Amino acid sequence: MKKYLILVIVALLVTGCSNRDDKLIMATEAAFAPYEYYSNGEIKGVDVDIMKAVAKKMNKELKVKDVAFDSIIAEVKTHKSDVGAAGISYTEERAKQVDFSIPYVESKQVIVVKKNSKITGPEDLKNIKVAVQLGTVADSVLSDEYESVQLVREKKFMAAIQDLKDNKVTAVVMDELPASRLIDNNLKILEKAVTVDSYSVIVDKGNTELLEIINGVIQELKDEGEIDRYLLKHIGE
Repeated sequence: MKKYLILVIVALLVTGCSNRDDKLIMATEAAFAPYEYYSNGEIKGVDVDIMKAVAKKMNKELKVKDVAFDSIIAEVKTHKSDVGAAGISYTEERAKQVDFSIPYVESKQVIVVKKNSKITGPEDLKNIKVAVQLGTVADSVLSDEYESVQLVREKKFMAAIQDLKDNKVTAVVMDELPASRLIDNNLKILEKAVTVDSYSVIVDKGNTELLEIINGVIQELKDEGEIDRYLLKHIGE
C-alpha cells in the first residue's frame, strides 16, 4: 500500500511538471487595450499575440494570467509566471528585479482633459489633481518630476477616466493608444506628451535562454511589420 501511494505521488508530480513544461505562462493586467483586454471572456491584445508567437517558437501553449499591474514583477520573480507583458516600460528600479527584452513598441504618455479645459500641456500640471494607473510609467514620471501634482492612483485606467468625467480630477495621464479608445465627445487628448517611452517583455533575472528567444521573435515580428498589424487589428476591435 505504501509503495502504491509513493508511485501515485511521483506520477502526480511528474504530470504536474510536464503540464507546466508544456505551457508558457504570461502575467498581464487585461485592462490596457489594445495591448491586453477582454473580448467574449478571452484575453486578447498586442502583447498576447506577441507572446503567442514566442510560445509557438518554443512549441508551447500560452497561458495568460490576469493580475494587478503592480503584481506582475512579483509573479515573474517568484516563478508563478514565466514572463510579464502589459505595456511595461523600462526603469532602473524595475531592471534591478527583472530582465527586459528589446522594446517592441514606442508609446506616448499623454494628457486627457475635458474639452473646455484650460490645460494646454505638461507645463500646466501644477497644483491640480491628476489620475494615473497605479504602478505605470505615468505614475513614476509624475511622482518623480511633478512634485506639486496631487496624484490619484487608480487600479484601472477606466477608473481614472471616470474620475475625470466625475470632476474628481482635472486630468488623466496615460498611454496614448488606450486613451484614444477611452475618450468620448466630452474629452480630448492634448498634443504635447508628458513623456515618450517604449514597452518590453520581462523575465526573471538571469533567464537568458528565454530572453534570447523572446528577443529573436520580437525582432522578426518588427522586421516583418507584424506588430504594426497587431496594433491595427486590436485598435479596430
